[in-house]
Amino acid sequence: MSLLVYLDYAGIALFAATGALAASRKQLDLIGFLFFAMVTGTGGGTVRDIVLGRVPVFWVLNPAYILVCCVMGVIVFFTAHLLESRYRLLIWLDAIGLAAYCVIGAAKGLAATGSPTIAIVTGTLTATFGGILRDLMANEPSVLLRPEIYVTAALIGAGVFTLANALGMQLYLASACGVVAAFAVRGGALWFGWTFPTYRHKPGRHPDDVM
Repeated sequence: MSLLVYLDYAGIALFAATGALAASRKQLDLIGFLFFAMVTGTGGGTVRDIVLGRVPVFWVLNPAYILVCCVMGVIVFFTAHLLESRYRLLIWLDAIGLAAYCVIGAAKGLAATGSPTIAIVTGTLTATFGGILRDLMANEPSVLLRPEIYVTAALIGAGVFTLANALGMQLYLASACGVVAAFAVRGGALWFGWTFPTYRHKPGRHPDDVM
C-alpha cells in the first residue's frame, strides 16, 4: 500500500497547490491561501469517504494530510509572485493531481466495495471534486465549463486502473497505467484542445417567453 499512500499525498499536495494559486489570483492573505489549499486538497477525498460511508473521513483520522495542504499553501504564498502565468501552472498541476487522485480514489473504492463500477465512480469523484470546489470558491470559470476534456480523463484513468487490477497486474503497474492514461487524455486536451462535440440545436426559449 506504500505506493497508494504516496499517490494520495502527491494528489493532495498538487491540488492544494492549485487551491493556493487560485487564492493568489484573488490576492488573498495567508489564511485565505491555507483555506483554499485545504478545501481543494481534501475536497475530493472527503466526498469519496462520505459516499463510501467511511467516517470519520481520511484527514480526521490522519491530520498529516492537513499539514501537507498547509505547507503547500505557505510555499505558494511566498513564491506565486515569481510565476509569469499562474493560471497556466494551475491547470497543469490540476492535470497531474487529477491523474494521481483518480487512481487512489478508484483503489479505495475497490477496496471498500469490491465493485469495479463503484471504483470508477469514486476515482472520478476524488479526482474532480476538489477542483470544482476551488473554482466555485474563487468565482473562476469552472473546469467543468472549459471546452477541453476534463471529467472524462479521470473516468478513463480510474477505468484503466480498475481494468489492469482485474487482469491481475501488480499494483505499481496498474497504478502507472491509470496515471499515464488520465494524464495523457487531460494533457492532450490542454495541449491540443481536444473536445467532445457540443449541443448545437435550437436553444430553449427565454423564461419570459413562456409566461
